Amino acid sequence: LRFDEKVRVVVFKSEVKGVFCAGADLKERAKMDDEEVGHFVKRLRNLMDEIAALPVPTIAAIDGYALGGGLELALACDLRVAASSAKMGLIETTRGLLPGAGGTQRLPRCVGIGLAKELIFTGRQIDGQEAFSMGLVNHTVPQNSEGDAAYQRAITLAKEILPQAPFAVKMGKLAINKGMEVDIASGMAIEAMCYAQNIPTRDRQEGMAAFREKRPPQFIGK
Repeated sequence: LRFDEKVRVVVFKSEVKGVFCAGADLKERAKMDDEEVGHFVKRLRNLMDEIAALPVPTIAAIDGYALGGGLELALACDLRVAASSAKMGLIETTRGLLPGAGGTQRLPRCVGIGLAKELIFTGRQIDGQEAFSMGLVNHTVPQNSEGDAAYQRAITLAKEILPQAPFAVKMGKLAINKGMEVDIASGMAIEAMCYAQNIPTRDRQEGMAAFREKRPPQFIGK
């Protein structure tokens, strides 16, 4: 996906009705020794980092349970859409663990330190409406009879992104992600570097031409 120029947006959904991702298989985990557990969690953390580093926008469609590593997967995405009935939580402390695939870092960046601490310390599960109210998800929708309401809303959201200039969207994502990790002056410098890369693109010229000619732009991603 990272190197496929045709990919504009990636949507993560589950094929299992009622479950987005229920997290690690604790029966499998119980058979591992300490070294194996450490290796397993490191690989999982690396996977989440790879997802977060995808150059195109990513959307998690949460139509059911997103628990533990399942919520960490959703947090690794840029945007999240949830059914109001979905259940989410970093429940690791209820099993003698702590989030190990990015949850302790991405949740506070998403909802703030106080709420993140409360959710992680208690292992509490929240529904889609609660998640929306605290900013954990971008949109919440009533579940439908097919059980894919969040996915359908995620597709609608993806279709809003698709017509926009692909390279500009990628640079916007890069500027936001890198800028959030530094002070604002350094962030401004990152924005300037990303903007400079966008200036010579054909899409920028097309955007200006389309505006002058009062027609929809036809972006090609170059």
